[in-house]
Amino acid sequence: MSERLLVLVRHGQSEWNLKNLFTGWKDPDLTELGVAEAREAGRKLKAQGFVFDIAFTSLLIRAEHTLDLVLEELGQTGIPVRKDQALNERDYGDLAGLNKDEARKKWGEEQVLIWRRSYDVPPPGGESLKDTLARTLPYFVQEILPCVLRGECTLVAAHGNSLRALVMVLEKLSPEQILKRELATGAPVIYRLNADATVASKLDLAA
Repeated sequence: MSERLLVLVRHGQSEWNLKNLFTGWKDPDLTELGVAEAREAGRKLKAQGFVFDIAFTSLLIRAEHTLDLVLEELGQTGIPVRKDQALNERDYGDLAGLNKDEARKKWGEEQVLIWRRSYDVPPPGGESLKDTLARTLPYFVQEILPCVLRGECTLVAAHGNSLRALVMVLEKLSPEQILKRELATGAPVIYRLNADATVASKLDLAA
């Protein structure tokens, strides 16, 4: 039986990360730094000897572009890629497109902090982290995890909050613990799973 390998990569820096804007389901592309981060992720994975069988990503360009660059660096652009809205970033609703400082002026620092850092309080018209988990986790269990457990080396390029959903389950974190968990842009996290889908080992390739 080959190893059960799952690699998660948060997209590289986007144009709106740089401008300190709430992004959510808006669709800006990567910055030059984001492109460099994605390529570096590919080089790190190549140095580890990874050969992927399948990849998953969201329907947003910053994650798709990151995946394309990672696979290009690996020389593995021909593998099957599945794209699904279930892996999209958390929807920030009325906050999307706003500068984070502007949002604080409009709604107050405390309220914006609650929307950003609480587990189950959504911003107006948007999703809480709990809502994001509710759409991401079933997709992970039904589509991604079976590939890993079959021994297919699996790569997921997605977003800070959609990937947190997967990390929460893999690492058995509480709602309080997952709120404190940050995922660096363009930094692969490698999980080796046991046959029962528990984590055998974890390696974070953040610089």
